[in-house]
Amino acid sequence: MRLLHTSDWHLGRAFHRVNMLGAQAAFIGHLVDTVREHAVDAVVVSGDVYDRAVPPLAAVELFDDALHRLADLGVPTVMISGNHDSARRLGVGAGLIGRAGVHLRTDPAACGTPVLLADAAGPVAFYGLPYLEPALVKDEFGVDRAGHEAVLAAAMDRVRADLAGRPPGTRSVVLAHAFVTGGRPSDSERDITVGGVAAVPAGVFDGVDYVALGHLHGCQTLTERVRYSGSPLPYSFSEATHRKSMWLVDLDADGTVSAERLDCPVPRPLARLRGTLEELLADPGLTEHEEAWVEATLTDPVRPADPMARLTERFPHTLTLVFDPERPPDDPGVSYARRLAGRDDQEVAEDFVAHVRGAGPDARERAVLRDAFDAVRADATAGEAAR
Repeated sequence: MRLLHTSDWHLGRAFHRVNMLGAQAAFIGHLVDTVREHAVDAVVVSGDVYDRAVPPLAAVELFDDALHRLADLGVPTVMISGNHDSARRLGVGAGLIGRAGVHLRTDPAACGTPVLLADAAGPVAFYGLPYLEPALVKDEFGVDRAGHEAVLAAAMDRVRADLAGRPPGTRSVVLAHAFVTGGRPSDSERDITVGGVAAVPAGVFDGVDYVALGHLHGCQTLTERVRYSGSPLPYSFSEATHRKSMWLVDLDADGTVSAERLDCPVPRPLARLRGTLEELLADPGLTEHEEAWVEATLTDPVRPADPMARLTERFPHTLTLVFDPERPPDDPGVSYARRLAGRDDQEVAEDFVAHVRGAGPDARERAVLRDAFDAVRADATAGEAAR
């Protein structure tokens, strides 16, 4: 069976101030063309279909168009909700839509109930594990403490139990939306850390033939059977080195997996440029970036006059301007943002405690801070889902 694995469409998202809806529509067209050209048997979409729980109307219309075009192909599609989606909203009408061959899996309770497809070699069971927010699903899965590894392990126990009761030789595919150990994140993914831990080990998914992951925006292979497709379009300058693509996966009769990357159309390349303003304006080696979307970091010791206006004369698609004067690390002028670079909310809070009382938090206090951050994030997720 030939699968096309994609994820993280983020319909409705902009790239800085650039509306990406046209590029997202072009991707949907490319997806449909790829299914035809490569004789794909099933499409899997591993979450973050939308960029937010209540997407703009134009994004909903594009998704509706995508559903119709996928259904018209006569090729089954299996799709799960991600941490940016409202599972309840995305899953509205799932039963009816499923009759057209587009199978939406948004209910955590249904993790162990597969979509069954078949080819000449026999059945393939597709298990959809939507994004599992630990605080919201721990009771469903009967785990004592909310954590990504615990709820995913419990969901996979259901998958393996169902698979064990199926005819010998049944092949299996799991769709999941999670941060798996070994994956490389970028700046455009929403933090899903719980209890100080974001990642789960790939071994959680043992026992199935292929795991189609979503959440991380870079296409990557964790094992031959566990892969991220990445987002089809860039959503932050941290993705400047990404090659945007989808996985074309062949699942043989014995469960052997082979995969090929297929490139996605990207409207413009991304470039991250660094130097003084005069260096960026004069360097002939930067000519290749003149039509790219540009993030420019200026290192001038004193902020130059009209930097954006002057930059856009050479780089008309400059979107972001960062000032990072080259100064000694102990210089009092070093920016607050620079001092916080790479530090998460927990670390910033612990530093604040140390600053105001002269000593950092002890283990009990760190646990209180961690639980507070987890509770705030869980409440925000629940609020989005209820909207």
